[in-house]
Amino acid sequence: MNPDLDLALERVIRAPRATVWAAWTDPSRLERWWVPAPSRCRVDRLDLWPGGAFVTRMSNDGSEFVPHLDACFLAVDELERLVFTTAIDSSWRPANAGPITMTATITLADHPDGTDYRAIVRHGDPETRAHHEKAGFAEGWGTVAGQLAAFTEGTATR
Repeated sequence: MNPDLDLALERVIRAPRATVWAAWTDPSRLERWWVPAPSRCRVDRLDLWPGGAFVTRMSNDGSEFVPHLDACFLAVDELERLVFTTAIDSSWRPANAGPITMTATITLADHPDGTDYRAIVRHGDPETRAHHEKAGFAEGWGTVAGQLAAFTEGTATR
C-alpha cells in the first residue's frame, strides 16, 4: 500500500470466510449491504470473472434507482480476493468515473474469530486520493463494512 495514493480499511468480521464471500458474490445478498443505509441498492450485473461487469444502482427512497457503480472486475480469486476498477466500465471502455477513479482490492483471510476483511482503494494521484478521503471514504466504506459484518454475522449460522 502506498499511503500517498491509497486508502484502506480493515476489520474482523465474526463470520466464516465463505459467508462473507457469498455476501460479496450473490447479487441478492450484495444488495442488502452494499450502500450505506437507509439507501438501497440494486445489482444490475455481477459477472464474477476477470473482465466481468460490476454494475449497481442506488436509491435514497426505494423508488427511483440511479447509477451508482459501473466497474470491471480485474481479478476474482474464489474465497480470497476481488479486484475491481472504475477506470474501465462494464463494456470495457475507458470510463468517465467522475471525480474518483479507483481500483479496489477486497481480500478475505481466515481469522481465529472469523474473517480478516481488508479493502485497499488505489488512486492514480495524491489529489484523487485526498478528494476521496475528504468525500467520506472512511465513513462510507466503514459504514458499508459494518453493514457487511452485521449481515454476515447474523446469517453465518443459517
